[in-house]
Amino acid sequence: MKLLSRPLTVTAAAAVIVPRLRVQFVLARHGYATHHGTGSNPAASKRKAVTPFNDNGYIPWNELSTSEKASRATQQTFNFGLVIVGLVLTGGISYFLYQDVFSPDSKTAYFNRAVNRIKKDPDCLALLGESKKITAHGEETRNKWRRARPIQSNLNTDAQGNQHLIMHFYVEGPLNNGVVNVHLTKRVGHSDFEYKYFFVDVKGHPRIFLENADAKSSGGESKKLKLFGVNWN
Repeated sequence: MKLLSRPLTVTAAAAVIVPRLRVQFVLARHGYATHHGTGSNPAASKRKAVTPFNDNGYIPWNELSTSEKASRATQQTFNFGLVIVGLVLTGGISYFLYQDVFSPDSKTAYFNRAVNRIKKDPDCLALLGESKKITAHGEETRNKWRRARPIQSNLNTDAQGNQHLIMHFYVEGPLNNGVVNVHLTKRVGHSDFEYKYFFVDVKGHPRIFLENADAKSSGGESKKLKLFGVNWN
């Protein structure tokens, strides 16, 4: 009897333990799945909200909320506006530089031509000195740099529609200094400026005329040479 009772006790114990292990295993799997499923939601919910100030475009559009989509649209609209403003400013600056510096009819172009003519004129060289040492600048200012001295010029249109470009600047040479006055006119229907007068005044010396339309008109018409958009008489 003692030999038969021992196997019965082991079998009964196994019958009790096995169901308990199955229940614990099922509960453990369920608990893991529950913990794993709920653990992913806080990670997604902890994503930083997208605003117009921190949006870097990494988050896809379909993952954004309605307010975040509005924020991204606002940011992109603002950036597009900045690009448009930049293009307008660049175009305006380019147009100004062309009209005032690079255009053949710009004031800077006529100033440079006038200075070059002075450096090549024998009478001017005799009073001012060596051509390479002659410099030209605008009105005197507190700034010691010659490039910071603006050239005095005026462009206006008279009652007949004729354009008048008047320039006034200074030249300095190793021998003397001088004052230069230039007056160009563009008549109605013409595309080029013509010199009305162009002279250099050096203190203590007679005025040097490089161009004088009034004197030429009284002395008869002369053959005109057109170069760089200017009629050189």
